Amino acid sequence: MRVLGIDPGTVSFDVCGLEDGQVFLDLQVASPDLAEDASPLVEALTACGPVDLIVGPSGYGLPLVRGDQVGERELALMVLVRADDPTAGQGGILGLRRIMQALIATGRPVVFVPGVIHLPTVPAYRKANRIDMGTADKVCSAALGIYDQARRYGIPYAETSFILLELGGAFTAALAVERGRIVDGLGGASGSLGLRGSGAMDGEVAYLIGGALSKGTVFSGGAIDIAGADLATDVETWPDDPRYRPAWLAWVEGAVKAVRALTAVLPRPREILLSGRMSALGRVIAEMTDRLSDIAPVRRMGGLAWPDGTPVRAKEAAQGAALLADGLAGGTLAPLVEVMELRRASGTVLDYLYLRGAETIRLR
Repeated sequence: MRVLGIDPGTVSFDVCGLEDGQVFLDLQVASPDLAEDASPLVEALTACGPVDLIVGPSGYGLPLVRGDQVGERELALMVLVRADDPTAGQGGILGLRRIMQALIATGRPVVFVPGVIHLPTVPAYRKANRIDMGTADKVCSAALGIYDQARRYGIPYAETSFILLELGGAFTAALAVERGRIVDGLGGASGSLGLRGSGAMDGEVAYLIGGALSKGTVFSGGAIDIAGADLATDVETWPDDPRYRPAWLAWVEGAVKAVRALTAVLPRPREILLSGRMSALGRVIAEMTDRLSDIAPVRRMGGLAWPDGTPVRAKEAAQGAALLADGLAGGTLAPLVEVMELRRASGTVLDYLYLRGAETIRLR
């Protein structure tokens, strides 16, 4: 059984490959390099030889749809670009769409997996007026968390329980996992402030921005914009620098609030797991441990390793995607897919909108 999992991150595309449960591929490619030309990624995947299944870059998610079933509507639902968005011709999110199309065009066995809002394990009332409760890559990160906690404690997947706090290079997201199932989530565009993204937007701000509100707006207003810093700035120096400390506090406190908000749904998680690019920073781990350990033990999520014990470099979402690919293809991790109820995913990200004007949404 040979499978691949792909994480379409803002900073990098990561790929993890498993053969009979053992790592055989660990790849990272800078996302901006792929926005206009997906061939380096496609060539790297082709060089892997035959595979049984690929969990593809799924954006906002689809309810387990194979690549050969994906048309323009499905692509639009995964990237969510408004038809009249003035930034629609730029790279970024539409670059992701081109990568999806290139991957489908190879004819390889690709499946696109659900986001949190597609899952039957999240009650419908929690989905009201929400789209981003956690993109498909966050579901994959949660899969790795379930696998890791079960392995660490020697318990069944159905006994795992944690709040996942993902601190990415652009967005911050948090998910609640109870009995091996995702039961709630605050996605990067609807939760707390991220490093680049603003998180949940004040409705009055959205109203006043009006026609200038674009996909680019969603990717702005984060801690880097607050700090007036560039991407090369060492974030771990921010707490000690008066210029950057307000941005650090806004980012860190927002993440803490996201976790505490989810304790309304999951008051006693076994652990709080940290994942994402920024969770590797010692200062970040220390802050989250100090601020959240009264809820549950805080630790950075464990990951997969090569047969010689070398940790996999691909981000958690790529590793989780590979685990799900194995399970979906009928491998030894099928029970993980079963406990998460992924095969019962359904609907679209637009199904739970009750706001005036939602009926006018047109996607590119």
